[in-house]
Amino acid sequence: MRLGAHESIAGGLHKAFERARSVGCDALQIFVKSNRSWAVKPLTEKDIALFKAMAEETGIHPVVAHTSYLLNLGTLDEALWARSRDTLIVELERCEALDVPYLVLHPGSHMGAGEEVGLQRIAQGLGEVHAATPGFRAQILLETTAGQGTNLGYTFEQLAWLLEHTPQGERLGVCFDTCHVFAAGYELRTPEGYAVTMGAFDRIIGLERLHALHLNDSKYDLGTRKDRHEHIGQGFLGLEAFRLVLNDPRLAHLPGLLETPKSADLHEDRENLAVLRSLVGGGCS
Repeated sequence: MRLGAHESIAGGLHKAFERARSVGCDALQIFVKSNRSWAVKPLTEKDIALFKAMAEETGIHPVVAHTSYLLNLGTLDEALWARSRDTLIVELERCEALDVPYLVLHPGSHMGAGEEVGLQRIAQGLGEVHAATPGFRAQILLETTAGQGTNLGYTFEQLAWLLEHTPQGERLGVCFDTCHVFAAGYELRTPEGYAVTMGAFDRIIGLERLHALHLNDSKYDLGTRKDRHEHIGQGFLGLEAFRLVLNDPRLAHLPGLLETPKSADLHEDRENLAVLRSLVGGGCS
């Protein structure tokens, strides 16, 4: 498994590669625009050239993008829904221009309208994004969520429904977040629990639809529906869960990406990556 982390794009998209290289990443996750602003500064030819040059120079791949946190395709608020759809189109266009293969999306929140209504809104929005981006190689990955508040995508069945009911749904994939899946109630800490969870994922969604992993420990226990990431081995998941993930041959071809807390010098990323690598093959740090 190629291991990496989410790194900042401050100073330019290409700067993320320098940060990733400094902590020993093999793979990388980024935002392709500011994650907390609707504003989008157009990509220039120079931006694209610098990004691709750094990708080649560092050899870090794959690069996975994550959408802005502002997006919500599950809402009945027409203005927010349309803005979310349009921004998602822009972000997918940026991925296509940068040769970034995957764009991870939290499916959305129904905001009290009910899960069925929310899922229908998400499928409609994703269908309109697909209609606006014909022939794109860049692919949206629906992320497993913790189910906090009115967030959707916390059961494998909900994600499977979106894959089936979204227009051009064959273009969608899934990103599996260890913290979120655990918080949503799926056991990962024992060989038996892990086997049941991954068996359910394969049966309901299909492992062939899984294209990226978020490797995060959890500040809260199983089934608490709280989305709070912790450093590897320091939360309720513990080292055994990550040992099981990292040594699962079915997942060996996927990027495994940290989204754990970090300070300015990024030493936490270096430390968490070292812990993960120590678990490959059954070792323990």
